[in-house]
Amino acid sequence: MSSKYTLTVGITGSTGAVYGIRILEELRCLGHDTHLIVTQWGEKCILMETEYSLDYVYGLAGKTSKDTNMAASVASGTHKTGGMIVAPCSMKTLSAISNGYDDTLVARAAGVTIKESRKLVLMVRETPLSAIHLENMLKLARLGIVILPPVTEFYTRPQSIADMVNHAVGKCLDQFDIDHSLYKRWGEGH
Repeated sequence: MSSKYTLTVGITGSTGAVYGIRILEELRCLGHDTHLIVTQWGEKCILMETEYSLDYVYGLAGKTSKDTNMAASVASGTHKTGGMIVAPCSMKTLSAISNGYDDTLVARAAGVTIKESRKLVLMVRETPLSAIHLENMLKLARLGIVILPPVTEFYTRPQSIADMVNHAVGKCLDQFDIDHSLYKRWGEGH
């Protein structure tokens, strides 16, 4: 992936805000630009689930936009990006994206990503999954959207929650061909 393009990162109101935060931290560390959008419930999840302040999280991004700002640059296809990651992606946001219901900036930016044929990765978070959730995911997967639930792996023998989070974040970054050292790949010492 060319670093001249910015990745859009959305954090929505589903458990797992730490995934979006770790993605922002890693992209910043690797020198990639980001444009962050956090929903109202995403902000609440950050405060409920993590020790991070909103100022810290927003400070990780090169640019930020309010989820209500439908005039933000990422709401237009003429604004070039390298793609978008929604981490975590709530089922409400999944439904909005799947049905083209662009009522928030996260949904609109995702819709723009789809219409411009750019990479979109959704780290969906819900369990159990209903038939409605599965149908929405299938609809998007058939369009080439990457559905990447942060499923824990054990072959790397994770020693902490941070190890498990890093593996999911690394799998997400792999979708954009971003080199990282967040986990050992299969065959590297196994």
